[in-house]
Amino acid sequence: MTARTLGGSCLCGAVRYTVEGVSQRFYHCHCSRCRKATGSGHSSNLFVKGSLRWDSGEALVRRFKLPQAERFTNAFCTTCGGRLPRFIEQQGMVLIPAGSLDDEPEIRPQARIFEGSRAGWSCDGSALPGFDEYAA
Repeated sequence: MTARTLGGSCLCGAVRYTVEGVSQRFYHCHCSRCRKATGSGHSSNLFVKGSLRWDSGEALVRRFKLPQAERFTNAFCTTCGGRLPRFIEQQGMVLIPAGSLDDEPEIRPQARIFEGSRAGWSCDGSALPGFDEYAA
């Protein structure tokens, strides 16, 4: 794969970022920590070998490192709570919450991880009806 530039932002738009590098992995994570952090059935995380630059709002970015977790840190905007990327220094990798991207990544999700922790109500890959708007 070739290096690419991806941009993104938080929900309110106060924090904007640019990630440059090569996409390595794209996973849906069903662990309980990701479910708690997102308020949904899983997180969707893109891992990019490269660099992270804050284009605006860096002072609004906070990180919460779960003390008992070896790898779990949640980065977010203090204004809207929107999840944001973080740089994993020891790996030279940027973890991007895919929902924060404004650009389309070149790879698609490759796997579901911690599926044994999946909530029974969460998406499991089975077909559900789809709608373009709210369904009545």
